[in-house]
Amino acid sequence: MKGILLVNLGTPAAPTAEAVRSYLAEFLSDPRVVKLPRWLWLPVLNGIVLRTRPAKSAAKYAEIWMPEGSPLAVYTRRQCEALRVLLPGTQVEYAMRYGDPAIQATLKSMSDPLVIPLYPQYAESTTDSVADVLPAGTRMLRDFHDHPGYIDALAANVRRHWAAHGRGPLLVMSFHGLPRRGAALYETQCRATGALLARALALGTGQWRVTFQSRFGYAKWLEPYTQPTLEALAAQGIGRVDVVCPGFVADCLETLEEIGITARQAFLDAGGREFYAVPCLNTSPEWMATLATISRGMA
Repeated sequence: MKGILLVNLGTPAAPTAEAVRSYLAEFLSDPRVVKLPRWLWLPVLNGIVLRTRPAKSAAKYAEIWMPEGSPLAVYTRRQCEALRVLLPGTQVEYAMRYGDPAIQATLKSMSDPLVIPLYPQYAESTTDSVADVLPAGTRMLRDFHDHPGYIDALAANVRRHWAAHGRGPLLVMSFHGLPRRGAALYETQCRATGALLARALALGTGQWRVTFQSRFGYAKWLEPYTQPTLEALAAQGIGRVDVVCPGFVADCLETLEEIGITARQAFLDAGGREFYAVPCLNTSPEWMATLATISRGMA
């Protein structure tokens, strides 16, 4: 089997304003991520965003930072190590689209690898951004939003959570949001994943819903938005919600802080009583077996 390169989005090297500023400068300079004319966006990025946002983001990272480092980096590295065990004799590496380890540097140690972006649903701002920095002819997985193993792994993860914490009346499936313009395929795939997960869990109408988080800026993004939905549910008398984030295969700032801390507090402040965030797939056995299956299928 050819080598496997797992690619995730990226993370600051430390929970400091300086490290976050360096990371955001690379991330938000990508025209795939912010689709404004460069002459308009770059002055805003450098003159406002990179002056005001790093300190706030660093404080959030500090709340979820692990002894080994950023959760996204830790769990992606662990996934890489676990996949090496499942694929003996195969070179398995990981890289980040923004930050370290960089894709281009990692590729220098690999010969004709298969690239697996760890984004279940296709989006230009994520999937195509990885393709932009790959050598011509490199094979890359486009998406796996409806892969049976991925859906089964999600379902097993939710069932484990329910077995440990009981089961609430409603499962909210929160996906990363995108500006609505140009996101039709991404939205379709997110909703397809949600429906397949609901089917795997035998959920009926009214027992689950899809929402979108992480809105940034003033453009119209995919709706409904996660936090306002949670606040509305609490106001309607829904005492408990379980929130799962199927679009993230590794826990990160968006799942641990945005959902696990900020959204949780918003739900409780609005009158909710119990809020549970389902951990991401991380290195669950079902997910690692699926990654191995996907890797073999691409070979």
